[in-house]
Amino acid sequence: MTSPLEINGTVIDDTFAEAFPMKATRLVITAHTPTWARHAANSLAGFATSVIGCGCEAGIERECAADETPDGRPGVAVLLFAVSSKELAKQLGRRVGQCVLTCPTTAVYAGIDPATSQAPLSDNADLGSQLRFFGDGWQISKMIEGRRYWRVPVMDGEFVCEDTVPTVKAVGGGNLLLIARDTEAALTATEAAVAAMRALPNVIMPFPGGIVRSGSKVGSKYAGATASTNDAFCPTLTGLTTRTELTTEVGSVLEIVIDGLTEADVGAAMTAGIVAATALGRDAGVLRISAGNYGGKLGPYHFPLRRLSAGVGGNRA
Repeated sequence: MTSPLEINGTVIDDTFAEAFPMKATRLVITAHTPTWARHAANSLAGFATSVIGCGCEAGIERECAADETPDGRPGVAVLLFAVSSKELAKQLGRRVGQCVLTCPTTAVYAGIDPATSQAPLSDNADLGSQLRFFGDGWQISKMIEGRRYWRVPVMDGEFVCEDTVPTVKAVGGGNLLLIARDTEAALTATEAAVAAMRALPNVIMPFPGGIVRSGSKVGSKYAGATASTNDAFCPTLTGLTTRTELTTEVGSVLEIVIDGLTEADVGAAMTAGIVAATALGRDAGVLRISAGNYGGKLGPYHFPLRRLSAGVGGNRA
């Protein structure tokens, strides 16, 4: 029997998170001010929490200083993930067309450099080549250092958009389950974990505030429903469901889902989350850290929590 692993009194379950292949790209949205770049990025990443119902998963990766962007203006980097190249291209066209083209002063550029990408390249997705038709024949293209850009006339000047953007093979569905004494403890721990993850490059946590309360399992008692509440981790069902993974001490469980450009990026983010949560420890109500998986049947990427916790400091049992 494997001996329990505890860090500052928080038990690390002997389990793993299971993730699956996705396609992803990075966009760099620039604007006249950081505020307008963020308005566009927030709108683009709206309703993009899960590929199950939203078509893609998206989120802000970081803000970019003016000296980091192609046009020398402040910007925001956004990552988008989808289950296929076709779906990713569709989501790009819709979201940039509705949320960036419409936003005052913005422009949008490819954020993945094929020459330096650590993630395996997939293909190119159409972007400006889709949106140029809004120009109604007034649009013009320009080649700069082998890359095509479109200039589309709009009421505040021109919307500049890169013709295509590189996509990469990526990883979606890394996760942590933070099991806590009460709501306050669960929120404090997950907020700290998300903040630590957001300091890292190449990852997003696509759910609201980076946190999920409605963790799901595959299947349902109702015909036609593909997913349903994860009763094993619902505190109100402790003692009622035979699947429960909780004790009566648990009052709240929150999940963090992580998408990353590479397997290493997802693993690093999960480790950062474990570090932040266990730094609070059991005294702060963080009882256990677990993860969701499907017995290895969903995806090829497995993230054992104890391996990720190997270098985490703190008092160990």
